[in-house]
Amino acid sequence: MRLNVIKAYLKKEFIDLIRNKMIILIYLIPFMILILFGFGIKMEVTHTRTIIIDKDHSKLSLEIINKFSHTKYFDVKVENLSDKEALHKIQTNKADMIVIIPPSFSKNLYKGSEIGVFIDGAFPLRAITIEGYVQKLLIHGFDIKLPIKIENRNFFNESMKDYNAVVPGLFGLIFLVVPGALAAIMIVKEKEVGTIFNFYSAPIKKIEFIIAKLTPPFLFHSVNIFILLILALYIFDVPFRGNLFIFWLASEIYILISVGIGLLVSIITSTQIAALVLSVIITVIPGFLYSGILMPISSMDKESYIEAHIFPVMYYNHLVYDSFLIGQGFKSSENVLYFLILCAYAISLILLGTLLVKKAVK
Repeated sequence: MRLNVIKAYLKKEFIDLIRNKMIILIYLIPFMILILFGFGIKMEVTHTRTIIIDKDHSKLSLEIINKFSHTKYFDVKVENLSDKEALHKIQTNKADMIVIIPPSFSKNLYKGSEIGVFIDGAFPLRAITIEGYVQKLLIHGFDIKLPIKIENRNFFNESMKDYNAVVPGLFGLIFLVVPGALAAIMIVKEKEVGTIFNFYSAPIKKIEFIIAKLTPPFLFHSVNIFILLILALYIFDVPFRGNLFIFWLASEIYILISVGIGLLVSIITSTQIAALVLSVIITVIPGFLYSGILMPISSMDKESYIEAHIFPVMYYNHLVYDSFLIGQGFKSSENVLYFLILCAYAISLILLGTLLVKKAVK
């Protein structure tokens, strides 16, 4: 391996990236993904359209109505409707939830009286969230002593902010999609414009060519690690409780995985558009579904759970969430295992891509 040859190729790649203004997109796209999805993905449900039917008209029922009314989670209307008319409101998408306070509710409170709560279940995750809000409000929102007592304590994300759950998860998506797409485009561009014949005819080794092509996306996104970290800490106010070195090292290994995927994509495509589309398809889908952003991996069905363990994004995001919210680092044997799995992914993809690259006209 000749360093002077790699150096000359690298100089050419950096000049091309600057000349084509591609370097702007390298930093703009991750920034936009973090900002748009960070502010856009909300697990919290607010302004639930709520109709309350009070058939008790007692002091307690009025207090319940006030509790629902003075929170951002519910937009309350008190109406005098029959049960059938109220449920029709949900069927026609004019309400998200119906609360029915039965007659003599306060008198029969300790005899087993119940409040009817009907929630639109068209979106199950939203319905479960609303149900949790209602239970917490009815059980913890009053001074009176009820027969049931529930004590909550939240670990790792005590404030229950969406940003703390969503923003760290976006690191896995960004560093899987963007470096891979850039690496694939940089190699396929040579095929599309015909300059790949310089590689075929020149006395440059495959490993030298691959290092020269993959180094720019790797280095540029190494800088992005710290840019996105600063955005997460100071714009979204996400806590960072782990080891910065472990977070950085895992991110670098993960970027190697991404550029390795881009290398494999470049082998089977011959145009930049095809390379971009294919790399986005094979990275965005697992990046969303199996990263833990939208659903915990442990809550998935058996088939989905197995698929999640096939893709590297799950292992990386586990380390990222640990760095931001938990702080166990390599004290956790699971974190060590996941880090080693990422290393195995990176080595395997780069070696496989190097073997499959042919220094000949196909």
